[in-house]
Amino acid sequence: MTVSNPLIESGGEAQWYFSQVKGTMEDEVNEADVISTVEFNEDGELLATGDKGGRIVIFQREQPTKSQLQQNDFNSLRTEYNVYSTFQSHEAEFDYLKSLEIEEKINKIKWLRRKNMAHFLLSTNDKTVKLWKIRERNKRAIIQSSAASTEYSHYQNHTSLMNGNITVRDDINGFIRTVSIPVVKYMDRIEVEAIPKRVFANAHTYHINSISLNSDQETFMSADDLRINLWHIEITNQSFNIVDIKPANMEELTEVITAAEFHPKECNLFVYSSSKGIIRLCDMRQSALCDSQAKIFEEREDPTTKNFFSEIISSISDVKFSHSGRYLCTRDYLNVKIWDLNMENRPVETYNVHDYLRNKLCVLYENDCIFDKFECSWSSNDDHILTGSYNNFFKSFNRNSKQELMFECSREQTKPRQLLRPKRVTNSNLSNGQTNGNSSPLLNSKRNNLMNGKTNSYKDEVNVDNLDFTKKILHTSWHPKDNIIAIAATNNLYLFYNKENTSPTSSMASYISSCNTISSNSSMNCFNTLSNNTFSTTPLNSQNTAQIQNSQNQLSQIQLNTSFYTAPSSGFSNTPNVQTPQAPSQNTTMSL
Repeated sequence: MTVSNPLIESGGEAQWYFSQVKGTMEDEVNEADVISTVEFNEDGELLATGDKGGRIVIFQREQPTKSQLQQNDFNSLRTEYNVYSTFQSHEAEFDYLKSLEIEEKINKIKWLRRKNMAHFLLSTNDKTVKLWKIRERNKRAIIQSSAASTEYSHYQNHTSLMNGNITVRDDINGFIRTVSIPVVKYMDRIEVEAIPKRVFANAHTYHINSISLNSDQETFMSADDLRINLWHIEITNQSFNIVDIKPANMEELTEVITAAEFHPKECNLFVYSSSKGIIRLCDMRQSALCDSQAKIFEEREDPTTKNFFSEIISSISDVKFSHSGRYLCTRDYLNVKIWDLNMENRPVETYNVHDYLRNKLCVLYENDCIFDKFECSWSSNDDHILTGSYNNFFKSFNRNSKQELMFECSREQTKPRQLLRPKRVTNSNLSNGQTNGNSSPLLNSKRNNLMNGKTNSYKDEVNVDNLDFTKKILHTSWHPKDNIIAIAATNNLYLFYNKENTSPTSSMASYISSCNTISSNSSMNCFNTLSNNTFSTTPLNSQNTAQIQNSQNQLSQIQLNTSFYTAPSSGFSNTPNVQTPQAPSQNTTMSL
């Protein structure tokens, strides 16, 4: 089925609307509350965030009600997420052998493909990767039985059990008395618990910067500054070293590994990027130790433009495969580049994120902002790229129209369903009418109207000298099926959606017909999946109308035997009492 994208079909500018913001809106930010990673799961029903305090917060997409399923009303409700579970993933540790403090900060989160009613995810800090199981269960409570009357008797050795009460003998006076015992009963409420299943430790000398799950769902890799290890999901005491760029003499070190990721479809392929701006594609079928790459992607720099900052700003902070596996998206300090796996000498597309900062590299170097690691995200159909910038700005790039739009995560734009206004950064040394080549046609036209006196004061321009470098968007994630984006801005999580983000129409009948063949217990999952899919929006004709009417009749019949799932409310337990298992005392890193 071809999935249409309203961002392209609309023919105009992409219009993003505010949905939610999570987190406190206070000016003073606790360092432990700063979000360090954001990740949707495979179907987008769950959204996980990790912070510098080692905590993981999971949000669940709000489920449709019966009436909304009948009326095909998915627009507003399906863009909101509620807290599903909160737990402590990592604790601060201290390596006494190396006198090194290990932070609890969550560097990466990766979801495993769902195989049963439970969810699984991998989380990592600088040294240790953990596998977590997230499951639901009915809340249990211990309830005292009704008060029992005391019975006296001179019979000896008498024991009975009836109506939840037990009679026991009092050895002091020989009397028999009835004693009440507690009873465990299940309640209607559902609690979510996080259970640690595996701990993968003692395999990395340097800080882990990436983890990536293989398409076979059995292995994953973890990458640090100089090595990449391959793990089996069921084996914690052994890993295999597949990349090692550590030189014999550390004084000869010229580059470090910055990011790594598996191919989404080919389980033998993976890529890793370096601080020199080089991307290497490796094939694990060639050799056990991938010391020679199958392909190397590098854009040669013009020697005439090279300066002191060239090597720093060329360092790649993130690399992502497209969903099709055909392209690579890389993010360096100033640009986003798209690479075709069939062309290695240069990128096929280059987008300037904040080229207006090129003249401020000295200031950024002094305050260490030049070393910030920005991430990038693909849209569900690989037609858009999302990445962040400073001043709480984020940019969306349309690969078809080459349109670039910049928006702001702001407290002033937190009204429900509020339309985001595109922003523009101006350069103080540009004369009137000039631009820095980093604005949309809409903003240019508005500026011309302003100069001609046709509009009121223009509030969507920000001078480059007024940018706040302490407010930065490093982590973003795009919903795998719908036009919903999650933006981490310091300690706040912003959710935005596209207005034309619609739900099934003509495809509803064929899907519901399949629901008739399943049991009432699995019907719940059937309807959940129905509401999660994004379908092509086609105009209604007489045939489609009749088909939908037939679908609604079948839906009403199924509802008679189906218990719909209701998302847990905020009153449910979000902080289960979990105990982290002890890490293995010894771990062996081997070469195949």
